Amino acid sequence: MQKIVQCVPNFSEGKDLDKIERIVAPLKNKEGVKLVGVEPDETYNRTVVTVIGEPQAVKNAVIEAIGVATQEIDLNHHKGEHKRMGATDVVPFIPIAEMSIEDAVELSKECAAEVAKRFDLPVFLYSHSAQQPNREKLPTIRKGEFEGMGEKIKLPEWKPDYGKAEIHPTAGVVAIGCRPPLIAYNIDCATKDIDAISFIAKSIRLSGGGYKCIQAGPAEYDEFIQVTMNVTDYTQTAVYRAFEAVKMEAKRFNIEVTGSEIIGLVPRKCLEDIAAYYLCLRNTDTLQSYTLEQLAEVVTEHLGLRGFSLDKIIEYHI
Repeated sequence: MQKIVQCVPNFSEGKDLDKIERIVAPLKNKEGVKLVGVEPDETYNRTVVTVIGEPQAVKNAVIEAIGVATQEIDLNHHKGEHKRMGATDVVPFIPIAEMSIEDAVELSKECAAEVAKRFDLPVFLYSHSAQQPNREKLPTIRKGEFEGMGEKIKLPEWKPDYGKAEIHPTAGVVAIGCRPPLIAYNIDCATKDIDAISFIAKSIRLSGGGYKCIQAGPAEYDEFIQVTMNVTDYTQTAVYRAFEAVKMEAKRFNIEVTGSEIIGLVPRKCLEDIAAYYLCLRNTDTLQSYTLEQLAEVVTEHLGLRGFSLDKIIEYHI
């Protein structure tokens, strides 16, 4: 099997579909690159894009898209529920096949160097690519967001890994790195009580005394409020645990959990872990014979997934 990498750039635009189309255009019709997901969110004012393919081809296409986003997005006029520090906010590379973490780290550094040089963008290396301990976690880098980054970046401990210690006036800064597969997972709660959802999010995330590998917060929509989260390592904290923990905490507020959604791609193994729990299996051995369609059906039913389809499963593409 050839080397395959996944890249999930997050762009700080979720409303203007024409602008989003221009940003993702460089990711289309490129040899060695497959665009598998473009997921804009108006409330977050953010679009999560997923591409997979040959490492160098993916890297070069993503760099082109970052260039377009740098031209198209002005964060001085950007508002949304999701925290952000750059027009291209974060660019994670995830090794999928025949690639080691070290290979993906090197690819992320190549990308970072080129982005800083071509677009005059300061770049922080994060996660496995981080050169300093305070840059391993994305929320730590992003703290202060675009509005506070102008002063933060001047501090010696926040000198960017690539580029000048000065934010781009409209596009801010960007974090680029290698990370393991992360599950972006949101849980719908039938309430408008933002304080209750903030409490629930705090109670399940690691920093609030909850689960390892969960980062969580509230996101408010017209119809409901979500507990929005990243499960940073589903092999240590399974997605079903996050779902069941939110339901448990929601009971104290008499809040109904009505469904959930997965943003971006998810590995088959993650779905097997979820299915094994709800099918009351001791392990996932029995599920090896399940097709992707069968796994998707079980997980969709028990998590109340919205908009989940086979093309959200990594193995469907490779």
